[in-house]
Amino acid sequence: MEFLLDPNLWIAFAMLTALEIVLGIDNIIFISILVGRLPPAQRDKARRLGLGFAMVTRLLLLFSLSWVIGLTADLFTVLGEGISGRDIVLLLGGLFLLYKASHEIFVEVEARELAGPQGVPGTQAVGAGKTLFWGVIGQIAIIDIVFSLDSVITAVGMVDQIGVMVAAVVTSVGVMLVAAKPIGEFVDKHPSVKVLALAFLVMVGVALTAEAFDQHVPKGYLYAAMAFSLGVEALNIRSRNKRQRLAQS
Repeated sequence: MEFLLDPNLWIAFAMLTALEIVLGIDNIIFISILVGRLPPAQRDKARRLGLGFAMVTRLLLLFSLSWVIGLTADLFTVLGEGISGRDIVLLLGGLFLLYKASHEIFVEVEARELAGPQGVPGTQAVGAGKTLFWGVIGQIAIIDIVFSLDSVITAVGMVDQIGVMVAAVVTSVGVMLVAAKPIGEFVDKHPSVKVLALAFLVMVGVALTAEAFDQHVPKGYLYAAMAFSLGVEALNIRSRNKRQRLAQS
């Protein structure tokens, strides 16, 4: 138990947990967007299953470190560029995220306008079935694998002790589980924020696709752009609420 008194261990745990939470922001947003398509009674269950799958995926990858590290080795070469298993996973995940986010933007903007005030035709009827529920869980599972792979590779580069990695992953998923519901409700309540979140996922999809071709895009740039956009939108929301209060008084 003496190793628990090592301050370096706790510093590594705190840094890795914070990093895992930051890296999980895009995961939370993706889950929030998809869960918003479900009836309210199914949303909490879908969040728990989605984040539970994310934790299980990360832990399985952590206990398969030799396989994960092997994914970085080139499998073949295209136009002089080495392609590894990790590159293929990131490319497929990036393209899936681009498609899904673009489709959701269309549904949120174009289809909703065509449907009128009653919403998107068929959305509620289909959403009440088990097919949509497990379809949402399946999509969350797919993107969880992509995000988990990147997260685990980052963890391996920061910490040597597998126990610290496991503790950081479990703690970060616990934090995300608590944060997912209020974030999801806020995004679902404000359509303009939802479109911004989808635009952020488009940027993440582009970054993943670029990463597959060894073109690294620092996530700090994406988060800074998103934070700035959310700051502007927060001012717009405040302005709209103020106008509504004045109109009602």
